[in-house]
Amino acid sequence: MLKQKVIFRDISWLSFNSRVLQEAADETVPLLERIKFLGIFSNNLDEFFRVRVATLKRMIEVGKKPNMHLEASPGLILEEIQDNVVEQQKEFDRIWNEILRELKKEKIFLINESQLTKAQQNYVIEYFNEEIRSNVVPLMIESIQAFPTLSDKSIYLACRMSKKDKSIAHRFALVSVPSRIVSRFVILPSKDDIKQIILLEDVIRFCLPYIFSYFGYDTFSAHIIKVTRDAEIDIDTDISTSLTQKLEKGLKNRKKGKPVRFIFDKEIDASLLTYLIKRLGLSGKDNLLPGGRIHNFKDFINFPESVFNKKSTRKKPFLHPALKGADKVTDIILEKDILLTFPYHSFDSLIDLLREAAIDPDVKNIKITSYRLAARSKIINALTNAVRNGKQVTVVIELRARFDEEANLEWKEELEEAGVKVLIGVPNLKVHAKICLIKKIVNGRTIHYGFVGTCNLNERTAKIYGDHCLLTSDRFIMADVNRVFNYLEQPKTRLHLLKACKTLMVSPVTMRRQLGQLIDKEIKAAQAKKPAAITIKLNSLSDELLINKLYDAAKAGVEISMVIRGIICMLTENKKFKIPVHAISIVDEYLEHARVMIFYNGGKEKVFITSADWMVRNLDHRVEVACPIFEKDIQAELKDILQIQLSDNIKARKLDNALSNQYINPRNTKKVRSQVDTYNYLFRKLST
Repeated sequence: MLKQKVIFRDISWLSFNSRVLQEAADETVPLLERIKFLGIFSNNLDEFFRVRVATLKRMIEVGKKPNMHLEASPGLILEEIQDNVVEQQKEFDRIWNEILRELKKEKIFLINESQLTKAQQNYVIEYFNEEIRSNVVPLMIESIQAFPTLSDKSIYLACRMSKKDKSIAHRFALVSVPSRIVSRFVILPSKDDIKQIILLEDVIRFCLPYIFSYFGYDTFSAHIIKVTRDAEIDIDTDISTSLTQKLEKGLKNRKKGKPVRFIFDKEIDASLLTYLIKRLGLSGKDNLLPGGRIHNFKDFINFPESVFNKKSTRKKPFLHPALKGADKVTDIILEKDILLTFPYHSFDSLIDLLREAAIDPDVKNIKITSYRLAARSKIINALTNAVRNGKQVTVVIELRARFDEEANLEWKEELEEAGVKVLIGVPNLKVHAKICLIKKIVNGRTIHYGFVGTCNLNERTAKIYGDHCLLTSDRFIMADVNRVFNYLEQPKTRLHLLKACKTLMVSPVTMRRQLGQLIDKEIKAAQAKKPAAITIKLNSLSDELLINKLYDAAKAGVEISMVIRGIICMLTENKKFKIPVHAISIVDEYLEHARVMIFYNGGKEKVFITSADWMVRNLDHRVEVACPIFEKDIQAELKDILQIQLSDNIKARKLDNALSNQYINPRNTKKVRSQVDTYNYLFRKLST
């Protein structure tokens, strides 16, 4: 490990992915969930190479150092990344082999094309002809002068065709595996209670003689290859081109991004591998990684549940107790604030709020931000219905939400066709704030209500992401939300509106400074021998200025407690800290996505929920908000939930300087699994 004042951001991220791998290794986790965690690990690693490794490689090309950790060169970081990834891949393979053994105990078998019975062979041929053949287009790569661009979202069968009597020279071909069109998993007809599954690529392998029959070959070999490309979208500076046009061009260019990783089945024909490396323009300096038979393991997130006798025991969301029996969500939040905590509370309440606004004759305007939406969004349905009912609807869509750019371009077009006013963000700033403002006029009086949250407006991810959303009609909060929307409508001339916010902390204008002031206040209290404490829950902590503030706080005697899901660049162990920093990460059934901040503030605690992590990008390059919680009962609820999480000794890992990811063992204390205990804590409130 290279010595640093802070931990390298990318190495810390790999440590988080190791925690995901730990879940796949945990024998107490249901088998299907273990397989899904392997899929999540694989998907995470793909994105890591597409974004972070690609960025470091570009830095090397232009001779640039990272803005953060100036002592480190991109080359040194890449070397450590490579070492980490190799070790993780070994652990991945070990876990997968263990899971295969466990599947056999459940009489579930993943078989390949050489293990098919005669009846299954006939089934596979029929299935291929009916479902797959029309989606398979072989590329005769030796005949193509310009080598085709290989998609980094796809896997390919690299094929070698030959004749046993050698009367015809061998040839090479590529076949794209159409797993985005046809399921990767084909459940085969099997006898008794045995369940057998064959992968889509193995179906194609079996049918290679039918695909290439007209060439006269009788011997075929095929091995999986995969290319990972630089996913950065370069936005040109042509002022005559709209952001939409720039993004569309950038998305096309992304498909041709420079390869940053090439993975191949280690059993591939040597001459074919050499040929592919040459045609792809790769060298030994690139990430050329030999692997096993299966790649694009991210598809295993959707491993078929139907083959398991035991179905998912995941508990269903429930209504917030304040909304139980209520005719309208709106009526309740006009009386008091409500904190929805997902995935425990039902996301339907948020959708109901928008549906009610869409048909309420007194509602005149709805304004909302959108970052990542579900494929069949009920949120969008409610908003377009509002337009049909004569409401003025404004939606701020962040077109540059990474890997959601294409979907958001489509949503923009659909919303505009429906008559929605669509704003597409701010130049040089991503809009990441999760806010909504609804305006209604009752007896000549204007009322504002809505929500501020940590969550994406995505009903699919709301079932698996841990988040908070404050439904409120507080006039001070809503006044600031209104200022943010007025700024977003004319960002070039209304920056002063963000600076004028009195209640919300807003990036990129006030949040960094205000967070610094809040930490400084705790430091001064500790120096005066008074109680001082900071509790934060974030996805990522990498901003060096705030990390240095936390170092100063710990040295002064401020009690610091942290729940950080992913990246943490702070060294949490230091002999100069008067009180040891308590820092944990929780990886469990749900993805911890909420961001909460609590400052002791001389006993008058300040509690916030926020869309912003403590990263440079969130504080300086995005529009984010942190919302104070005023209601004492909601403050208490947030503190209780955080305390449950900080007490976790089943799924919590200690965040130490060595990135050891050691579980916090229960020893003789009560076992606490925070996601289970949080569900029970909130569910009990239904009957109180």
